[in-house]
Amino acid sequence: MEWLIVIVIIVAFVLLAILLSFVPIGLWIRAAASGVRIGLIQLIGMRLRKVSPAAVINNMVTATKAGIGLETDKLEGHYLAGGKIDRVVKALIAAQRAGIDLGFERACAIDLAGRDVLTAVQMSVQPKIIETPIVAAIAKNGIELRAKARVTVRANIDRLVGGAGEETIIARVGEGIVTTVGSAKSHNEVLENPDLISQTVLNKGLDAGTAFEILSIDIADVDVGRNIGAQLQMDQAEADLKIARAKAEERRAMAVAKEQEMVALEQEMRAKVVEAEAEVPKAMAEAFREGNLGVMDYYNMQNVKADTKMRSSISNMGTPKKTEE
Repeated sequence: MEWLIVIVIIVAFVLLAILLSFVPIGLWIRAAASGVRIGLIQLIGMRLRKVSPAAVINNMVTATKAGIGLETDKLEGHYLAGGKIDRVVKALIAAQRAGIDLGFERACAIDLAGRDVLTAVQMSVQPKIIETPIVAAIAKNGIELRAKARVTVRANIDRLVGGAGEETIIARVGEGIVTTVGSAKSHNEVLENPDLISQTVLNKGLDAGTAFEILSIDIADVDVGRNIGAQLQMDQAEADLKIARAKAEERRAMAVAKEQEMVALEQEMRAKVVEAEAEVPKAMAEAFREGNLGVMDYYNMQNVKADTKMRSSISNMGTPKKTEE
């Protein structure tokens, strides 16, 4: 009989251990001691719904001690939706201490939207400084300025859901810097009064549609960059020079082609003359055979040719010869 008693005791301990592991009696005791009213049946239901009883009870205790009344079902619902209930509870406590109007539903919406609700509340109390990268802009006189700004922002709780983030603020500030510098007649105007950039950018209302409120924009550094205007003029002059050279080369090629065409035409004419001269003896021989040309006619023609050649020689005697280079 003794062994039967031992078996019963062992089985009882096993069943008790299983019951205690499934039913969080320790959490129930802690909740009761902290003034959180919750039954064992609710804790067992959390287990069945795959909700962490520890996460829910611990945050309920924290909220109750901070004087914030929360419902267990809403915490469970936010947990099942994939929310971070610990960040939501801490954000509600921080907002209550700072006097910020933040309800549980809005905090859950901000959390489910992918934003850190606790960080947002902290930024509402303590503004954050966003430093922009170096922004290059060119004044009207062609001088490049490289500016860096520090933007002090505060989270806007009402616009956290659906509002643009820090990247939009940085992009808009960079655009404002480019616009302000680009509208200045000279880069000296900006260097003498850097606040001109801050005032112009602030007046544009760059925080519209964002999750932040811009408190101030401070120009941290302004450096003079390259002379873009002079560089562009040099590039234009070089391009014009290349175009002029190309056109001159085109004209020279056309002149060479025309000269070669004239030479070819002259050679063709000379060939025709030679061919015609070659036909003269044939024509004379044919005339002799047919009796159309007599011997005296031939001699007279030769005399005319000799006389013409003599006259040409005499006329060329007064013309100075060209010296060979």
